[in-house]
Amino acid sequence: GCFSIVLELVPALLAGEVSRSLSIPTIGIGAGPEVDGQVLVLQDLLGMSSSFRPRFLRTWLDGAGLIRGALEAFHEEVVSGSFPGPEESYT
Repeated sequence: GCFSIVLELVPALLAGEVSRSLSIPTIGIGAGPEVDGQVLVLQDLLGMSSSFRPRFLRTWLDGAGLIRGALEAFHEEVVSGSFPGPEESYT
């Protein structure tokens, strides 16, 4: 038997019909609000890619920008010689 079903990129009206007709939970990804639960890949939710933007995706963080900023700061501190400093070194 089946304990649940994932509906991915299914039109919202159809996903709602499928959900109402089944006795098992439906989980949607890009299938609208009428399913029993939602799934979203964490990297997408956190905005880890600035080029991947399907219609069903909403991001709550600019993860790509934060990572880029952290890497740039790391690079600058290594090049300038301020990292590693005494607090990151063993005596």
